[in-house]
Amino acid sequence: MNFSEEQINRYARHILLREVGGEGQQKLLNAKVLVIGAGGLGSPNILYLAAAGVGTIGVVDDDVVDLSNLQRQVLHGTADINRPKVVSAAESVNAINPDIKIIHHNERITADNAMDMIGAYDVVADGCDNFSTRFLVNDVCVFQKKTLVSAAILRFDAQLATYRAFPGPNGGEAGPCYRCIFREAPPDGQIPSCAEAGVMGALCGMVGSFQATEVIKEILGIGESMAGSLIVMDGLSATFRKIAVKRDPGCPVCGNNPTITDLSVHT
Repeated sequence: MNFSEEQINRYARHILLREVGGEGQQKLLNAKVLVIGAGGLGSPNILYLAAAGVGTIGVVDDDVVDLSNLQRQVLHGTADINRPKVVSAAESVNAINPDIKIIHHNERITADNAMDMIGAYDVVADGCDNFSTRFLVNDVCVFQKKTLVSAAILRFDAQLATYRAFPGPNGGEAGPCYRCIFREAPPDGQIPSCAEAGVMGALCGMVGSFQATEVIKEILGIGESMAGSLIVMDGLSATFRKIAVKRDPGCPVCGNNPTITDLSVHT
């Protein structure tokens, strides 16, 4: 570990933590995390991963900043309206921590690019706003044995889970994937989008920060992994429920006899 004096000062509060220390901070600096979506959840997630010293952060988003985003998407400012979100995100990260390498993916993640894109990273943090992307990302993470930390939010409600559909670092059993819990997307129009139903901006900040915490724990291998658990939050009642979830042997992608073995279902 060859930290500069500036890095020692920057990461001092991490290094003081017995569970992190210098070795853990080096793990963070060596880590590569792909964040899907630079919106309400991705914004706090990216900011805290960068501040923590996660060395390489890939940001996937093909959208530009809109005035209506600024109520919750704290990566961006008024001066960024009509600019690509990945560019705004990179500038915000650089202002916080110039140690960090930001990789722009100014595109949608699709069946054509997902394998290569996800394959280049250690952990994936999904904060996208549509079911088709969530299922695609899940399936690729299963195929490539990548840990997926997934969050979703609507109105005053949110959920967070870590999906690790392969044996853990200490030889533990494989956990469930997203499809073990949510087998298929709901019919179009059944669940409204945030643009249709609204979302509490401050709750995005809380959930995105929680997501960053779980990503950091997975990189460091500390604490209790959320693999095998689903947290459901109600912002109006300030309640949290932690639900145990198990791998489904009949899951079409990670089960004992998978029927989804490639990305043809996504084309």
